[in-house]
Amino acid sequence: MAIERLVTTPAALPDEEPLNWSLRPTRIGEYIGQADLIARLSIALQAARGRTSPLDHVLLHGPPGLGKTTLAHVIAAEMGTKAYTTSGPALSKGTDLVAALTRLESGDILFIDEIHRMPIAVEEFIYPAMEDYRIDVPVDSGMHARTVQIKLKPFTLIGATTRAGLISAPLRSRFVLAHHLRFYTPDELLAIVRRSAHMLGMPHTDLTALKLIADRSRGTPRIANRLLRRVRDYSQVKAAGELNINIVQQALAMEGVDPLGLDELDRQYLRIIGTTYKGGPCGVEAIAATMSEDAGTLEDVVEPFLLQLGFLARTRRGRMLTAAGAKHIGVAPPPEFAADPET
Repeated sequence: MAIERLVTTPAALPDEEPLNWSLRPTRIGEYIGQADLIARLSIALQAARGRTSPLDHVLLHGPPGLGKTTLAHVIAAEMGTKAYTTSGPALSKGTDLVAALTRLESGDILFIDEIHRMPIAVEEFIYPAMEDYRIDVPVDSGMHARTVQIKLKPFTLIGATTRAGLISAPLRSRFVLAHHLRFYTPDELLAIVRRSAHMLGMPHTDLTALKLIADRSRGTPRIANRLLRRVRDYSQVKAAGELNINIVQQALAMEGVDPLGLDELDRQYLRIIGTTYKGGPCGVEAIAATMSEDAGTLEDVVEPFLLQLGFLARTRRGRMLTAAGAKHIGVAPPPEFAADPET
């Protein structure tokens, strides 16, 4: 059974989603971080509005929780149109895509999350839709098969994925604007947490306490907002609403989030490699089996931040702890890293 995590980044639970939307920016001027992408988007949006034409198709790729869905709705707001959201797995057959596309008005946004999981049969339907704003629907089969052409109103497709390498080359080539979203810096996260604290009715919060939350947010705004809400709840119940460094430390310690932003699942992952597999190398499938976790979850949710910290190395032979990773959990590093001066 999967472990529920406070610092995980997949989409929030349904009862948490309204809270997430209330904290998200609605205009491009409110968006914090990803400065190079925002600069490119601002020019593209201004040009599209000047031509009174839809924005070119956009592909956003990067780890979960960095703002891909938020950007889709920001773009729709800037263009004065609507955004419709679906996902790759939800488009299981061509008629699903036809239904999604035919409801779009001129200039509307169709946002497809996890677009790399869209079936090949559906992907072939989307090519003429992106290029010529039409869909060719087969109405028969065999040697007498014929198609019916459905005209679409000009629209913008925004695709989002956490695994850009799994998107086929023909689909990728049809996106005019493609950008990789990077993890946020501590200063950017602090600005996001300050804005969210104000929106949550916490305007007089100690700035140093907010910085502590930002520093433990794994470079991810979704996690920063989630930690902020947990700290707010703890403060309300245990400290009569007061929020300072001590309160933040107590609240995050209760949630198992350490000063680096690691939680118990991260530490368990490191301990499994460090003790059971003597620091590695070992395969992710073996680690997942030992932890009773899904290998895909470890690759998408746990490993990226450990790689960013330099605690984990991916080699041809498998996963290995680095000197820093071994030191963090108090075990001896593998021989390849034993001479590292950091140990």
